[in-house]
Amino acid sequence: MEPKQTAPKWRSILRVALLCVCGAIIGINIYLANANRLVGNSLPMPMGVGAAVVLSDSMVPTFATGDLIVVKETDAIEVEDIVVYQEGRMLVVHRVVAIDGDTVTTRGDANNADDAPIPRDAIKGRVLFHIPYVGHVVDLLKTPIGTIGMLAAAIALIEIPRRRDKKRDEQTREQLLEEIRRLKEETPEETPDGDTSKDNP
Repeated sequence: MEPKQTAPKWRSILRVALLCVCGAIIGINIYLANANRLVGNSLPMPMGVGAAVVLSDSMVPTFATGDLIVVKETDAIEVEDIVVYQEGRMLVVHRVVAIDGDTVTTRGDANNADDAPIPRDAIKGRVLFHIPYVGHVVDLLKTPIGTIGMLAAAIALIEIPRRRDKKRDEQTREQLLEEIRRLKEETPEETPDGDTSKDNP
């Protein structure tokens, strides 16, 4: 009996976790879209940490197009750090090759020339780590089709288990009613004298 009791519990926990993930992704997409369109910030970091997708091969072989990078906001920038800064509405992910006071020079690992120097305060943060290929999925989820897909998945996670539970409850109810009918048919009726109808024809 124990596996039958624990299985629904784990399914419920998994369903709630997936709903939280769907909700978080949808909320982040809305937040990022508003940040980019309203204030021109392509990498908002409300808690000092942000994520971005590599869009070019300028950092090959360190990063490739479609990799997801996680960026930490910091003022402690050193040579050889990989940093992110915004150029227009585009993000640039390059390595620091020189620091001259408040000016920083960067270069892509695959490039032959340095970038134009930028102010140190233009740097949004330093790359902590990257996850290969995940950026492709993130980009898909940012599209209207991806958002609709996530909403559909969230609805399915709620609706499908609800319908399954409802069907199971209905089946249980029918089984109980059938059992009650069977017991009534098997139980002899009593006469006013206390004798059963079968013993007292």
